[in-house]
Amino acid sequence: MTGSHVRLDTGLMSLHDLAWRKSTRSASNGGDCVEVAAVSGVIAVRDSKDPHGPVLLLTRGALRSAVRSAANAD
Repeated sequence: MTGSHVRLDTGLMSLHDLAWRKSTRSASNGGDCVEVAAVSGVIAVRDSKDPHGPVLLLTRGALRSAVRSAANAD
């Protein structure tokens, strides 16, 4: 990954051009949400309030583990 691009076998892809989506449980008032997008075998995660900010790339297994950990943190 270089800045806001990820290197694929076919070249560089802008992370801002992905089909980002957020949970249907997210409040419409712009609350604390993350957005996810699939890209070349991994999941990109970003803060919905900062769409041009940093992006975390996780495997599906790593994202699943992070969500389970967050759910069990209470």
